[in-house]
Amino acid sequence: MAAVTALSAPQARSQQPTMAELAARRVSSGTRSNRQSKRYSVTALYVSMSTAEHDVDVDDDLARAQKRLRDFKAKISAQSKKNFLLERDVRYLDSRIALLIQNKIALEEAEVTSRLDESDLQDGTILDHRKVDSYGNLFFLLQTEPRYIATLCRLISIAEIDSFLQTVMFTIYGNQYEQREEHLLLTMFQSVLASQFEAATEFSSLLRANTPVSRMMTTYTRRGPGQSYLKSVLSEQINDLSGHLDLDLEINPLKAYEQVYAEALKRANGNADLVDMQKSVSAEDAAVNAEVLETIRPRLSTLLTVANSILSKIIDSIDSVPYGIRWICKQIRSLTRRKYPSTEDWAVCTLIGAFFFLRFINPAIVTPHSYMLVDSLPADNPRRTLTLIAKMLQAVANKSTYSKEPYMASVSAFVDGNKVRMNKFLNDLCDVPDFYETLELDQYVALSKKDIILSITINEIYSMHALLEQHVSTLAPDKSSHLSVILRDVGPPPALLPRSENFTLQLPLFSRFEAQIEDLGAALDITQADVLFMEAKSLLIQIIRSLPSSGLVSARPLDLHSIASLAAATPKDPVLAKKGIRALGLLKELKGHNILQDMTSDSNPLAEEIAEELAQLGSIREKVLGEVQSLESVLRTIKDHNEYLHSQIETYKSYLRNVRIQSGPKKSSVNDRVGLIAIHGKGRKEPKTQYLGPYKYSQQALQKEGVITVCNVPQNRVNNLYFYISSPTPGTFVVSLNYKGRIRGLLELNLKLDDLLEMIGNGVEVLDLEYVVVNVPGMLEFLQRQFSRRRW
Repeated sequence: MAAVTALSAPQARSQQPTMAELAARRVSSGTRSNRQSKRYSVTALYVSMSTAEHDVDVDDDLARAQKRLRDFKAKISAQSKKNFLLERDVRYLDSRIALLIQNKIALEEAEVTSRLDESDLQDGTILDHRKVDSYGNLFFLLQTEPRYIATLCRLISIAEIDSFLQTVMFTIYGNQYEQREEHLLLTMFQSVLASQFEAATEFSSLLRANTPVSRMMTTYTRRGPGQSYLKSVLSEQINDLSGHLDLDLEINPLKAYEQVYAEALKRANGNADLVDMQKSVSAEDAAVNAEVLETIRPRLSTLLTVANSILSKIIDSIDSVPYGIRWICKQIRSLTRRKYPSTEDWAVCTLIGAFFFLRFINPAIVTPHSYMLVDSLPADNPRRTLTLIAKMLQAVANKSTYSKEPYMASVSAFVDGNKVRMNKFLNDLCDVPDFYETLELDQYVALSKKDIILSITINEIYSMHALLEQHVSTLAPDKSSHLSVILRDVGPPPALLPRSENFTLQLPLFSRFEAQIEDLGAALDITQADVLFMEAKSLLIQIIRSLPSSGLVSARPLDLHSIASLAAATPKDPVLAKKGIRALGLLKELKGHNILQDMTSDSNPLAEEIAEELAQLGSIREKVLGEVQSLESVLRTIKDHNEYLHSQIETYKSYLRNVRIQSGPKKSSVNDRVGLIAIHGKGRKEPKTQYLGPYKYSQQALQKEGVITVCNVPQNRVNNLYFYISSPTPGTFVVSLNYKGRIRGLLELNLKLDDLLEMIGNGVEVLDLEYVVVNVPGMLEFLQRQFSRRRW
């Protein structure tokens, strides 16, 4: 398997402890034989398999808590994707409304909202079995070989990033708490970052530009684990600060001067002649004004105290920082030292801080409502204070010079005083082990499973298919590569479906190029005795957890044979009896392998390891219960944010409905306004949309109007060209180019006003239609002028 081979390279493996070392940390390694130590390496294999499978027949407190934990993790992953889609829709509506306000053009609500995705899609499929198999192969390949996603991330444009992030972060690697998917996603980040560093020409530009890579890194921090961390570390202090509505900590002298002047004017009852101050001064003059300095001094003291408190909370929480975020920090440090070996440590720390603070911590501080840390938007004073604190933290992490904002030099004592501990914190963030060997085991386990399912929409499949097809020559130049073979088999990418047909598909993932591993022991060079030992250990722990806490279960050393016999003889629980019978058989086989001799001896390695495992279950239970409580809070917050996003979208829709009503015929009654309903239980009828046109225009007429700038039709045929323009709904136009004597038109173009506005905003001046070249601003002006005369 190519991905496994790459991940198990000697140079990667030499940097982290072996699986045996990781597993043996719980016990003294000096008390184990070589065979026992090897069995500990097999523990990782069993841990990487489904915990749900191990605990399915156990019903103690720990099993119930673990089940609740798995349920919360699954719900958070699903809800995070819904929120991502809603946030994208809010941004889309926000940009369209901004265009409307700027250009004072009425846009039919349906034309905007029809482009929004449904956040709750129905399950179903329109794909035949062959297509399902092909796409199952394709997405298994994408998931298990992250280099393809990493390369795509460098090739796509900013305009394509939202749908790409949706598919990658919330679908392909959407199980945010599953170890294998998380490790594969981090491997993808490693490849992306390595390419960024390789292509960098200046140290100062690294990780700071707004690129698809930076957007992806920011989106990663907003997944479930990142949200949990932000809520636990920042929420309490930000909520406390937001509660102090009158606490003004503004330290910008120019703004402080305006406040001082306003107070003086108020004392003078609004008579400016009685105020011994100029109304406006330069920033330099404001910075030396005595009253301003007196106003700022106590504010600065309080601001430093609050900032120090938040920084201390962040530094003290290092053990709570999600593993993936710390591992990315580790890669940034490693790549920086490799690319710039002579770079000083503080400079390396600025790049780590550019990710951890600029992309993770500070956005949550500046906009806590967007990160679900507060219930409502902070008032002006707290919002300004949070912005100043974020600037201060970034200054400590980035060694800022204050050239753009000289007034921030007043916090230099905070920056200088915290530089050492900030650098230590940023370096300590990087001190986490690698996961390559664990991932190798997980990949083997994935090949042994037959039930890996990806919940994905049809349009997500088609969008990713289109991107792969577009860039296949870069992604897979070798025509015999697995990706090339699959893309040839699946055929050209279909067009995206209307949202009403965009079902969610439960896509089974598997590899057609790798045989499923039926015997994991042989694949991983594990002896039969090792497999029997681990199966017996797992089974007996389940039995002990299922039995009442009697003397036999609590006695030490454990009498494994008696415990298995007791379970086998349980008449009212056939499942437990079956486990007991199986355990007796395993104990007999292990004895035949000369691994177990005396079942009650203190030197019985199986009984000893089971006792150690049981001793840890108590602390694990407390940890799981704590995590359940934390994730329950996170899920509740994410759902609240979901409701807020829905309400925001409805507000935008209401605005657009009002625009439509106001731009339509002036026959509407008072009950037509949004927010009012008809009495006596009779609702108003929706006004019918009038279809305008088609109206006929010659090529010469449109050229004279400045709509057409270039005509590519021979001069002797120009007189045979004419256009039909119609408006089926407000804000939407159908432009048809026709040639006299032909039944069918040469081309038909659907235009939306918001698309034309967006093109102009992006500097797109012309639209090449092959036969003619259209001037976009001219077309917009013409449509406004012509169709405003004919009321919709």
